[in-house]
Amino acid sequence: MDVHRAGGRHTFSLAAPGYFRKHLRDRTFDLVIEDLNKVPLFTTRWVGAPVVLLVHHLFGTTAFREANLAVAGATWALEKPLPWCYRGVPIEAVSQSTAEDLIRRGFDERRITVIENGIDLDLYRPDPGQPRFTDPTILYVGRLKRYKRVDLIVRAVARLAAEGVEAKLVIAGSGSDAASIERLVKELGLEARVRSPGFVDESEKLRLFRGAWVHCLTSPKEGWGISNLEAAGCGTPTVASDSPGLRDSVVDGETGILVPHGDVAALAAALRRVLEDTELRRQLSDGALRFAQAFGWDRTADRTEAHLRELAGVR
Repeated sequence: MDVHRAGGRHTFSLAAPGYFRKHLRDRTFDLVIEDLNKVPLFTTRWVGAPVVLLVHHLFGTTAFREANLAVAGATWALEKPLPWCYRGVPIEAVSQSTAEDLIRRGFDERRITVIENGIDLDLYRPDPGQPRFTDPTILYVGRLKRYKRVDLIVRAVARLAAEGVEAKLVIAGSGSDAASIERLVKELGLEARVRSPGFVDESEKLRLFRGAWVHCLTSPKEGWGISNLEAAGCGTPTVASDSPGLRDSVVDGETGILVPHGDVAALAAALRRVLEDTELRRQLSDGALRFAQAFGWDRTADRTEAHLRELAGVR
């Protein structure tokens, strides 16, 4: 693997074409994989080799829930010409929801292959030596960004508290919305129920997944929802928004419960069911474990290699 870096977080898309022309133009590539991440690189216009587009998810109007009007507007506008600029390009989508979004936007369904992300099944697994936490615990693990809607989980916990349900919430992660979430916790008087350890390393994340009674994710849109799968690998069910990506990584009634996005009452009710019903929690835990076993990284790697070999062979 030969790694080249050009530009920075906000300038890479501008720096990459020039860097490629200067340093890599004379090299022969069987395939060029463009990871479409927020701003497209439009590699079909400048790499001079067959392109494969790797798509996690497109933002669409979701961008306006996170960024300021100018940035969100630019992101939204840059997605408009994608079906035309990448016409005929083979695509790897990480979920069926992402594939369906691409088709709605005008991409050719015949050119899309769904290959879901995986997890390390040797790592994300139950540990008989680590029991669940003593207190009924809800867990969120991920970036603290406004569009992730962690506030919905906090409001659901406030509703549970008002109903007399004993529940604790751990919010593990860091990001630009951390201060806003902390203010909400204080406004709702939940300091004794909500713990925010910030960014956690892999060993602590694993301990939290194994100890939590239920995992929760309430984004309006994800590519796949990898933390849902990591929780499932540890036998922890998930309550999530019934939104693109999350409905792919949570099987409603089998590995967790899906609720209408933004419905705090439904979210609180689902969390209460899982926390209070021991038999339901056991059934969802068993189902989550079975589901996760089908999504190891070896499977993802094998399917990706087969797809790329097929494309290179076609050439």
